[in-house]
Amino acid sequence: MKPLLRFFLTALFLLPALCAVAQERKLQYRPYADLRPFHYGFFCGVHMESLRLVNNGYIDPDTGSQWLVSNDRYDPGFTVGILGEWRLTENLALRLLPTMNFGTKHLTFVDQATGLREHQDVKSTYVALPVNVKFTPPRINNYRPYLMAGLNPMYDLTIKDQENIMLKPFNLFLEFGFGCDRYLPFFKFIPELKFSLGLNDILQTDRKELRDRSKEVFTRSVGKGTTKMITLTFYFE
Repeated sequence: MKPLLRFFLTALFLLPALCAVAQERKLQYRPYADLRPFHYGFFCGVHMESLRLVNNGYIDPDTGSQWLVSNDRYDPGFTVGILGEWRLTENLALRLLPTMNFGTKHLTFVDQATGLREHQDVKSTYVALPVNVKFTPPRINNYRPYLMAGLNPMYDLTIKDQENIMLKPFNLFLEFGFGCDRYLPFFKFIPELKFSLGLNDILQTDRKELRDRSKEVFTRSVGKGTTKMITLTFYFE
């Protein structure tokens, strides 16, 4: 979490410089766009999701195996959704963003006793409803940088119950990030970089439905599972 915070604070100081253009006044596109009480649009993007699993050192009393599991590879995912923004004040807005996230997490299991390896691809299709607050300083010609923060509840529609590791469908993220409104003649183009930190343990430890009980050792070997996500999003408003 500390590297993310350092990156976020660095970006906070650099953002005005990155978004600012020459100081002379230029023709402003869509000068009254931000005066509307409601804004609508759509967005798409890519994300990288990681699953942090805490190994607890469990040793199977029957076989003597000790399995360690890790999310050893990061596969890109795809994000798409619609944007609804409510203007609260000149500098604050409330955003609601119904979203679909498609992604995969690759897990590797290693038996410390024998060196045996197993793999599992955890595919996810999340339905999400992020709610966040957007803070924007004054517009600089056709640019307006901003910061955002909020909560993002997600529900996974593709949970599989007969895999080595099973995850809970519900996940709650704390989100923060930054972006820049770019005013074009006919619409606004908004790139945004967002960091999402999972707040709840999503490891499913109750495996009563598991038919192959030999897979239960993998769940017993993990104490906790949390997620993190970095998303690059492009809004069109």
